[in-house]
Amino acid sequence: MATTGPSHVTLATDTRPPRDAFLPLLHVSPTSKQYSMSWLQGLNGEEPAPYVEANDPGAEPRVEDPSIPNRMVSSKPANRPFLAYKEYRKKQEALHDAWVERKKERDAKIARGEEVGPEERDPTAEEEVGLLGILKFLVFVLIFVALAGKFISGSYTWDYEGKWVQLKTYWPTNQRLFSERMLAEFDGTTPGKPIYLAIDGDVYDVSSGNAYQPGGSYHIMAGVDAARAFGTGCFKQHRTHDTRGMSESELRGLNHWKKFYAEHKGYHKVGRVSHPPIDPKSPIPEHCDAKKAAKAGGSARKTPPEGDRKNTENHEEL
Repeated sequence: MATTGPSHVTLATDTRPPRDAFLPLLHVSPTSKQYSMSWLQGLNGEEPAPYVEANDPGAEPRVEDPSIPNRMVSSKPANRPFLAYKEYRKKQEALHDAWVERKKERDAKIARGEEVGPEERDPTAEEEVGLLGILKFLVFVLIFVALAGKFISGSYTWDYEGKWVQLKTYWPTNQRLFSERMLAEFDGTTPGKPIYLAIDGDVYDVSSGNAYQPGGSYHIMAGVDAARAFGTGCFKQHRTHDTRGMSESELRGLNHWKKFYAEHKGYHKVGRVSHPPIDPKSPIPEHCDAKKAAKAGGSARKTPPEGDRKNTENHEEL
């Protein structure tokens, strides 16, 4: 388009570079006349042109593209994981096809009545993680945690010395059956002997608790099964395993202390105590607090009588 003016003429020209101006930026093979950046041609969905190797003596060696036939790709490090996976899949397919053929031959022999061996497992089938695999994983985790503890804290158990890292907790080789007379010998008064305490038939070693030593606030509970006292709080009067007539709240208190000793990190079970049968006609032990005896559902464990109150609320810390 031309415009005319009073003194000059200006011609409008197209200032865009010609289309072929960008062609020298692309490497063109002198033999095939195809661009080495042929991957740009697949952006619109058309099939990319086959790769033409440039005459570069320092280039990485080319291998066949496992995804696109008749195409070569570089074996540079960035491509090697993909090439290795494709090679692995190719080998797996070959193994599976060979197994299918062997299975067909075996089935044909069975159909003809011929004797065959055990069925071969598909070598490419994925193995499911069973119980054994889970156990192996847990063992590896425990070993790793133990080694990490040894490296960081200097102890395989991370300086934890409670009952859960002691073999006798899981393998009670020293479990024994006590009589009441034998249990009484472990009340802490005999030097060299441990201190045992029983609750509802279970005997625990409480030697590590200062309160159970002679003169301690709970020494009265050592060497005897005082299950009733744990529920009622009558530590002097109810040093017996007889739990007849206890209220629901008192039984809950007894179960609380049974769980306390069973889960305590410093106490461990050493056996059971055998009690003589209780005569059902014998009188039920009287409560040490008449008000609590009359009050149904009262919590006797928390408020023992005067003279027997020895910081029961702190018992869990002993």
